[in-house]
Amino acid sequence: MTTPTLGHWINGAEYEAHSGQYADVYNPAVGEKTKQVPLADTKEIQAAIDAASAAFPAWRDLSISRRQAIIFKFRELLNERKNELAEIITSEHGKVVSDAAGEVQRGLEVVDLACGFPHLIKGGFSENVSTGVDVYTLKQPLGVVGIISPFNFPAMVPLWFFPIAIAAGNTVILKPSEKVPSAAMWMAALWKEAGLPDGVFNVLHGDKSAVDGLLEAPEVRSISFVGSTPIAQYIYETAAKNGKRVQALGGANNHMLVLPDADLDLVADQAINAGYGSAGERCMAQSVVLAVEPVADELIAKIKERIGNLEVGDGRNNPDMGPLITSEHRDRVRSYIQIAEEDGANIVVDGRDFSVTGAEDGFWLAPTLIDNIPLTSRAYAEEIF
Repeated sequence: MTTPTLGHWINGAEYEAHSGQYADVYNPAVGEKTKQVPLADTKEIQAAIDAASAAFPAWRDLSISRRQAIIFKFRELLNERKNELAEIITSEHGKVVSDAAGEVQRGLEVVDLACGFPHLIKGGFSENVSTGVDVYTLKQPLGVVGIISPFNFPAMVPLWFFPIAIAAGNTVILKPSEKVPSAAMWMAALWKEAGLPDGVFNVLHGDKSAVDGLLEAPEVRSISFVGSTPIAQYIYETAAKNGKRVQALGGANNHMLVLPDADLDLVADQAINAGYGSAGERCMAQSVVLAVEPVADELIAKIKERIGNLEVGDGRNNPDMGPLITSEHRDRVRSYIQIAEEDGANIVVDGRDFSVTGAEDGFWLAPTLIDNIPLTSRAYAEEIF
């Protein structure tokens, strides 16, 4: 059976790729390849930039009321079909459907904000700031803006950025993670249905070459990025060198401090939700709990008990936790458990030897709990995503 191949979304339509380079996309719950996504070459990168550049003058000059009508329509379509988008996210990321639906809802909140943008992009006028001197301000769009988004929130993170950029009169090139490309394509088609002019919203698939193409192109005036700290540093440095405005959000290593007078049942519930939700693949995952004695042993027992009640399985069936996104990512997380063990930590609950009956090839790693980890261990110091 031939594996389906996605195209890019350029100038209002799916754009067939010709680079000959592809990345595989998987359903992580069963470990099966479901499609291929193209890795853009120089011509395809330039085609997306040209389409966004050509669309900018007309979109910038369109009346605010007409722009807003399109954004309102997009908002209504997204709200009507958000469950469809959640299922697409689950099929490629692995997070449970209810979690994916929550992601889409968070993104919708930003679209709601964009619907009120006429008030926020108004200029101002101040009379007689000095004798006989009046001052006015204008808020104007930049032009073509680039968005580089991570795999863990295929809808929410792009939705942080592009509704605002479009409402302000910019045109957009979104470079989603090649691991989860379908959500971006689905939203691009939804913009088309909402009446967005061709070229205002484009989706460019790819790897580092596509990223560098956006960072270096003079036509791209700004970059918004979410991802790991090392890549955020690279994005910021490279984009800044090329004279772009940049927002680059890096990783985190989040700590929960538990004092002796805390409600340990509440703490244990929150630790479970924050640590294992979305299989820990989120920037605000609670990876470290610091318990002030003498409550540590009691808290560990409560967390361990709750771990035993968690259902791990195919996210489409709405268990408590789904798989990790790829086999490589699962193996990386497993390696940190091994590092902690070698450094003398106590593996209280070990999720490495876990599989789901009937889906043994899925990218499974069950909840794991580690105690007494040395502060010098990489498993403590580094973000385990």
